[in-house]
Formats: sequence, structure tokens, C-alpha cells
Amino acid sequence: MSVGARVCATLIVGFARAITAVRGIWQGAEPVPRQRIYFANHASHGDFVLIWTVLPREMRARTRPVAGSDYWLASRLRAFIGREVFRAVLIDRNPETRQGDPVSQMGAALEGGDSLILFPEGTRNTGEDALLPFKSGLYHLAHANPDVDLVPVWIANLNRVMPKGALVPIPLICTVTFGAPLRLNEGEDKADFLTRTRGALLALAPEER
Repeated sequence: MSVGARVCATLIVGFARAITAVRGIWQGAEPVPRQRIYFANHASHGDFVLIWTVLPREMRARTRPVAGSDYWLASRLRAFIGREVFRAVLIDRNPETRQGDPVSQMGAALEGGDSLILFPEGTRNTGEDALLPFKSGLYHLAHANPDVDLVPVWIANLNRVMPKGALVPIPLICTVTFGAPLRLNEGEDKADFLTRTRGALLALAPEER
């Protein structure tokens, strides 16, 4: 990471902590430098920033968010932050213009020894339901990487800090809760796996959302 990227990362982490007083709750997993796929609920563009922020420095350096290229390549500043600071795995969400397979892109990052942060809902959830249905990408990634733990992560309150359309964040306390690691069971089909992983994520949600 370049000096500029390191400075930017420090500023982003400091800003996130100042605005949200974010606290990591390691409820089912330990904060140890082990390769993982963190899968979380998605209600804000800042979701992966909070997960990234609460990870210990050593883990943060080897953890890459999976994000939409349409958003992160929309300007030079976003492209710098996405590519150089977060080292994001940038996915083209439009099947008509997509040139690479998203699962292969994520798999390449795992093969390089990095962990991933991804959002299996596939898009920001701005509705009343706690979680949208999961897309199939998490299943295919787990099937292709059976030895990597999948850790559910619930992000609480960030949708209130930065609601859709807001230009200025509202200071509120946020939490990031890490659940117990999961893996694809032998013979488990896609529907059962997605139901089980979605249930594991919902189980981490506070009663009052």
C-alpha cells in the first residue's frame, strides 16, 4: 500500500470511529488472522467500512471487500479509495457488460490468501424486511472453496447514520457482531445452504432494528 493509501485508510478508519463509535462484538468467532469469508447485511454504502474498521490491523490488511464497480469506478477519488485503500474486488453487476465471472474473481482473491467481505443480498436493503433473499453467489463461492470459513456479520444502526440520499452522517453508535463460522455441508443443496446462512445472519440481528 502506498503512503497516500495508508494515510487515507487511517483517515477513513478514524472518521468511521468518530461518527459511529463502532464496536466489534466477536460473539461466535475470534479476531484471529485466519482466512475467512465475512458475509453481512447490506443497508448502506458504508457497511464494509465498518467491518473493515473493527478488524485488527493485521486482519484488515488481508481483508478485501467485494463491491460494485459501477459505484467505485464512478470517479477518480472513488477509484483510488476502492482499488488502492480497500483493495476491493470490483464486480460488474450488469450481466450484459460483464467480462469476468464474479465467483472466479472472488476465488482469485481467496487463492491469493486474502479474506473477503461480501453482501449476499446483492444490493442495498432499503425496505422493511430485515434481509432480502440471498443471491446464489455465496453458495457457489462456498462450493468452490470448501475449506474457507464463512462468518456471518450483522451491522446494526448504520442505515440510520447514513440513510439513503443523506449527504451528512448522523452520529449514532453502531455495532458489528460476528457469528459462528459456517461451511457448506457435504451434499447440501443451494436452497438449503442459502436458507441456513440467511438464518445464521438473522440470528445476530438485535430485536429492535
